[in-house]
Amino acid sequence: MRIVLTPAVAGIFLLTSMLTPRMASAQDQEEGASRVVKGGGIAAPGWTGKIDANEETAGHTLNDAKLWKEGDVLHVTTGPAVTYWNPANRATGDYTVKATFNEPKFMNLNTHPHPYGIVIAGNDLGTPQQSYLYCAAYGSGTFIVRGFGPDPFQMNGRRGEPNEAVHKAAGVGQPVTQEIAMSVKGDKVSCAINGTVVATYDKSALVTAGKLKSTDGVYGIRFAHNTDATVSDLSVTKQ
Repeated sequence: MRIVLTPAVAGIFLLTSMLTPRMASAQDQEEGASRVVKGGGIAAPGWTGKIDANEETAGHTLNDAKLWKEGDVLHVTTGPAVTYWNPANRATGDYTVKATFNEPKFMNLNTHPHPYGIVIAGNDLGTPQQSYLYCAAYGSGTFIVRGFGPDPFQMNGRRGEPNEAVHKAAGVGQPVTQEIAMSVKGDKVSCAINGTVVATYDKSALVTAGKLKSTDGVYGIRFAHNTDATVSDLSVTKQ
C-alpha cells in the first residue's frame, strides 16, 4: 500500500527527524570515549606532552593521562591520545630512534586494539604550529604511519596496514611487545618493527607544505587513547 503524506504531516515528520538525537554510528562506537586516568599527569623529569586537539575540544587535559618513570622505564596510561617528549632529546641528520614497547595486558583499557610508537622530527611541539611524524604498532598485527603538520596527515591509510613483523597478542589480557624504530638516512625515512622495515618514504613526500618542517627535531613517544604500556631503551643513534 502506498502512503502519501500531506504537506502538514510531512512537515511534522521532518521536524521530528531533526529533533531526534543521532544514533551513534559503528565508527563512533568503535572509537569509544577517552577515560580520565586517576592521579594523572607527568612524573618523569624533563618530560612534557600534549593531547590531541579533538581531546581538548572534548574537555580533556594533559592531566587526564599519566606518564611516570621507574628506573629507566617509562610507564604510560591514557586517557586521551597524547604525545610525550623531552625537549633535550633531539636528532639531526641521519639517525635512528628506537624503543621497546610492552603492553602487559593487551586491550586492558579498551574494547579494540590501540597503537603506540615512536615520534621523530618534532618541531614547535606543544604549539598550534607543531609538526612531527610517528610510526605506531597495534598488538593485533597492524601498524600506522601518521603525522601532524600541524593538521593530521596519514601516510599509510586511515586504518594502517597489517604486517607479519608486527607481533600479535595471544589474546585479550595477554602481553605483547614491539620494538619500533624510525630512521632517517639520505633522502629516505623508514619505520622498522621488530627488526623488519615495514614502510619507507621519500623525504620529499614528508618535508613539504602541510606536513613536516624538517626531519631534524625532537623525538618522543606517542600513545592512542585508553592504552596502558611501558617504554624501555628509548635511544637515538647516528647513521
